[in-house]
Amino acid sequence: MNSTTPALPFAVPDVREKAAEPERSIGAILVKTGRLSALDADKIMRFQLERNLRFGDAAIELGLLTPADIELALSRQFDYPYLLRGESAISEDVVAAYEPFTNRVESLRALRNQLMWRWFDTGAERRTLAIASGERGDGRSFLAANLAVVFSQQGQRTLLIDADMRNPRQHLLFSLENRGGLSSILSGRNGVDAVQRVPALLDLTVLTAGATPPNPLELLGRPVFGELLAEFSRQFDVILIDTAAATEGADAQTVAARAGAALIVTRQNVSHVAKARELVGLLADARAHVLGTVLNNF
Repeated sequence: MNSTTPALPFAVPDVREKAAEPERSIGAILVKTGRLSALDADKIMRFQLERNLRFGDAAIELGLLTPADIELALSRQFDYPYLLRGESAISEDVVAAYEPFTNRVESLRALRNQLMWRWFDTGAERRTLAIASGERGDGRSFLAANLAVVFSQQGQRTLLIDADMRNPRQHLLFSLENRGGLSSILSGRNGVDAVQRVPALLDLTVLTAGATPPNPLELLGRPVFGELLAEFSRQFDVILIDTAAATEGADAQTVAARAGAALIVTRQNVSHVAKARELVGLLADARAHVLGTVLNNF
């Protein structure tokens, strides 16, 4: 009997649409964010002209702003957003969003660049990468979330998909609704509202796992999942997919086969070498290209 795969149950939003360009001066940014009053901004500008100083130096000398305030404004000015602790519901485990200038986040940027050179920049069809690990506790979801942030900070239109429908984490890390998500899309019960922008972080969109289904592997094996990724590939530059631990089923293999490539995550003093080696073999069986293994020591 002939059968056809149903059309995707939604149209993917064009994430390239941006808000109107805001005022770009440091003073205007700080006034808009509530860190500086208009009166104090005027005082700083007068002092700046009198002493021939940069705005930030003048503000610090007057005691009206701190170096952290200036750093924040510069990041907004150059479209390099980051968050301040205590001012966002996003988990502080998303260190790339809170500590962009630290050595550990610099190592994430180095990994991002290697992935660009070895995968994303090597072909227009190579937009999707599975993040896999052998066991729970390897730090896979942590790495996926932080990689998504550093890709978005580079100006890449980035989509993070939580395909770990057995133990989902991304909605918790990014403080997002999880009533609709990947599971409801694959089962045909949800639409475009399942894809959520992260307003505080430019160019980052998240598709949460959704309600926990009884049949995650079957959902991931449906043709609509491949069609979904193909459609997303027309809208995003980078698609990262968090997967279930390999010890919990063949979900990671299935996702990696759809994505075409995988990055394996291990954790220092936690992961077992035998499990990581077994995962490499499983991904090879799925004909997924293993880009490498990351030792997570965070």
